[in-house]
Amino acid sequence: MDHIASTLAPVSSTLDSYLPVVLIVVMAIGFGAFNLIATELIGPKVAGKVKMSTYESGMDPIGTARQRFHVRFYVLAMTFLLFDVEVVFLYPWAVAYTKVDPGSPEAGLYLGRVLFFVLTSIVAYVYAWRKGVFRFD
Repeated sequence: MDHIASTLAPVSSTLDSYLPVVLIVVMAIGFGAFNLIATELIGPKVAGKVKMSTYESGMDPIGTARQRFHVRFYVLAMTFLLFDVEVVFLYPWAVAYTKVDPGSPEAGLYLGRVLFFVLTSIVAYVYAWRKGVFRFD
């Protein structure tokens, strides 16, 4: 009987470690549900022309929302996302790299991988620059 209790003890301690995560998720869902229900209950319900119009930072909207944009704007946005995601991937690498022994072959492998990653991103940036993506004239 003690054998069964000893094998179940690690499982319960593992599940206990997820309790804070479950609590945060439940609180987030509860907060969202509370805000939606409270808005429906106490929010204003009168609709009108002014309330249903488009809000553009306090200014009256001019023109149509169906205006076409040049593809360069989208490529620029994708380039921004590329470098933004690259920075997100560099943080875990930097944390792991500080824990590697400086003289080990693993350190050279870590450094080589991140240099390849950064070099690939720089090549993509230079390619976009040479194609004129960043010129808006």
